[in-house]
Amino acid sequence: MLSSTHGTTGSGTESPWEGLVTSALLGTDRRTPPAEIMTTGRDAPVALLDAAALHTVRRRAGLRPARAGARPERAPHDGRKRLPEPAVRRLGLLLADRSAPSGGGRRGTAPDLTELLPQWLAAANEHGYQAPAPVLPALLDAARARTDLRPAALAFAGPRGLWLARLNPEWRFALRGGSGGTLLPDVRDDEAVRRLWDEGLFAERVALLGAVRAHDDEAARALLASTWGAERAEDRLMFLDSLRTGLSATDEPFLERALSDRSRNVRSTAAELLSALPQSALAGRMAARAATCVSMDRTGGGQVIAVEAPHECDADMQRDGVVPTPPAGRGERSWWLGQLVEAAPLSTWPRRLGGRTPEEIVTLPVLDDWADELHAAWCRAAVRQRDARWAAALLGTAVAARAAGPGTPSLAERAKLLAILPAPERASWVAAFISAHGLSEAFQVLGVCAVPWAEPLGRAVVDALDIARDGGSYPWSFSGVMGLAERCLDPAEASRLELLTATPDEGENASPGAGGYWSEAFQRLVSTLRLRAAMLSELTELPEPLEPPRISGQTETAEISEPLEGAKP
Repeated sequence: MLSSTHGTTGSGTESPWEGLVTSALLGTDRRTPPAEIMTTGRDAPVALLDAAALHTVRRRAGLRPARAGARPERAPHDGRKRLPEPAVRRLGLLLADRSAPSGGGRRGTAPDLTELLPQWLAAANEHGYQAPAPVLPALLDAARARTDLRPAALAFAGPRGLWLARLNPEWRFALRGGSGGTLLPDVRDDEAVRRLWDEGLFAERVALLGAVRAHDDEAARALLASTWGAERAEDRLMFLDSLRTGLSATDEPFLERALSDRSRNVRSTAAELLSALPQSALAGRMAARAATCVSMDRTGGGQVIAVEAPHECDADMQRDGVVPTPPAGRGERSWWLGQLVEAAPLSTWPRRLGGRTPEEIVTLPVLDDWADELHAAWCRAAVRQRDARWAAALLGTAVAARAAGPGTPSLAERAKLLAILPAPERASWVAAFISAHGLSEAFQVLGVCAVPWAEPLGRAVVDALDIARDGGSYPWSFSGVMGLAERCLDPAEASRLELLTATPDEGENASPGAGGYWSEAFQRLVSTLRLRAAMLSELTELPEPLEPPRISGQTETAEISEPLEGAKP
């Protein structure tokens, strides 16, 4: 007979149960079951199954009763408005969908629901709805599987989602970062704020710091300073990074002190934040250093920019955030120059370069092949300082933009510069870029445009797709842009796109079967746009029905019918 707690198998170290499991996994031909379960005349598989059944019952019966755990605290109240029932059903469908886009070939005509979930969550959060309690487990599972969903999913899950996440180790990610779901005290309650700051989880403390900062930035800095020296380096870095929101000149003294932090990453982040404040002392120091490196010169009768990169990275430069060691393949002097120019206020250059405008400065020739380095640093400075005029100057005209060339921003830099421009200007630039250069280089810059796309941009994308279809190309060459169109086109465009769902005649040079693929792609696009329109309408609150006008002296039937039923004749 098998013992439930003692004995070994052929390995000499396994428990009886482990021996049975090993034999079952490997097969009785490869691993003979323990000798004590084998009886004369019985096949090994049958003996193994009988012993497993007996041992399972014995293991269950041998469990000792445990002391009941403490009852969980009640879930906190979520005061947001309830989700409309049609939207509840839609969310259930989106969370239940486990399909994933195929790596190639036909995707069919059905919308990809997994790609619509982020948009649904963003719209629900914008309307201020609370998550229905029954969907919280599926919502947290979806957020665990997809990091891109986490901020919106946790914000929608709210305080009850965070409460639930504490009860399941698989949802611990919800407790580590982000403010979504954190139930915060009233920021005017100093005692409650102090208690949460001293005792709360890191995610709660980050959220608390942001909430206090939105109410009183001086109080937030005082709260952070009170425990700064005792915080871990990674936590100090995260807290410092949270100061990006609402960054102002009043943050400068705290950031200046952080320049002497023992962590290099904290020092670098503090320097970056200070350089984003053009009037800060650090920005002034960087401007003075950068100005000694870049100047006007005259050669061949024309005005040019001359560059003399730094010859050393001294201790003062390093304290101000200049990293002395360049990455592999990068020269030291160009590395130092880029950091100085990037951190210098952009207002330095019109004064330094003869009173010229940003538009004039970026067109000046640069000596000795320094143009790429100088323009790239200006691009980073424009992004850091959120300077729309410099961003537009560095982008240039969309029609003349090239994929590469001296002083030309890369596609990644263009996308960052575009993100600074106002949404209408951004959409117009990208629409003109697509009209001039097609879709092959447009994917990255399309990703920074506001959703839904403005009409000129949407029309430019659809026209470019139509041209590609007429050219006989396969649609999966444009699958990335088509996927963006499904998520970003205005749903009102669905009717106009109906004509493109028909299968086109295949031209002489068309790829075999391309017409059918294009037809499916446009059918999926149209059906996705209509589904998005339905989603948004379900999330729109219907106005309360108006009461019919009441005539003076008239009494509602419902108000008098009940007393009349019991009245005596």
